[in-house]
Amino acid sequence: MTAHVYVTRAWSCTVRLAVTNANVLPDAAADLDALLARVDRSASRFRADSSLSVANANAGRPVPIPRLLSDLVKAALDAAAYTEGAVDPTVGLAMHRIGYDRDIAAIPQHGPAITPSPAGRSWPDVRLHREAGLLTVPRGTALDLGATAKAYTVDYAARTLYNRYGVGVLVEIGGDLATAGVTPTGWPVHVAEREGGPGQVVVLSHGGMATSTTTVRHWRRGGQDVHHIVDPRTGEPATGPWRTASVYAPSALAANTASTAAIVLGDAAVDWLTERRLAARLVHADGAVQTTPGWPAVVHKAAA
Repeated sequence: MTAHVYVTRAWSCTVRLAVTNANVLPDAAADLDALLARVDRSASRFRADSSLSVANANAGRPVPIPRLLSDLVKAALDAAAYTEGAVDPTVGLAMHRIGYDRDIAAIPQHGPAITPSPAGRSWPDVRLHREAGLLTVPRGTALDLGATAKAYTVDYAARTLYNRYGVGVLVEIGGDLATAGVTPTGWPVHVAEREGGPGQVVVLSHGGMATSTTTVRHWRRGGQDVHHIVDPRTGEPATGPWRTASVYAPSALAANTASTAAIVLGDAAVDWLTERRLAARLVHADGAVQTTPGWPAVVHKAAA
């Protein structure tokens, strides 16, 4: 199979679109760029004019929101319910306290010590009225849709482009990827902690995959390393044994929900993933790799 690839940048992530027909690539790429812009206007925590920022600024009051943001918030709340709060969208203020208050590329690499506080279990108090298009963020909190919005966008893009152009499609944003349509041999995917780093190549014929890692988006506060995956129970960056989790699932959203939860759950992650029959590859803080049953067959192992 010959893949025809478009690569760009969005949200400080590499974005890749691969299709099986070169003729549709220019139009499909334009469609993807337009979708990324729409999601940014709706859900960016770093734009004061985004619909999410307006809702956060009016916490405690119902705020009209576009349908796209409604879909993104529902996806985040579903992820919170599935993980019993391990993946919690109401960690926006905790993110701000640890220094993640702007695009990752603009965060100062050094700063004073942080004083985090638990985010609590505020996600059940989010009020989303999808029919009326209203969102009420709980008072004293802020939403950060973060990775679930990225994964939702990947799923939506792959599905939409397949339906529109009738070709095999793979879309990736920053390690979250989804496929749609049929490919004769599947998509070879390099699974690694960082782009271009050592890892494994697996063949993905359907579904989605996501990698969550503490090794890329990190900085220092008070002389301590800080990363972007917050444990809602503490309001601090997760401190479990796993530095990276990659998960295969029927969708990128399901995979991302599980990979993020694995980092937060720490020692309990392997059992949690296995009980849910989720195939995963976990990298320990010391670099050791552990997989759960069903992890996709390895067709090539890159040099370490």
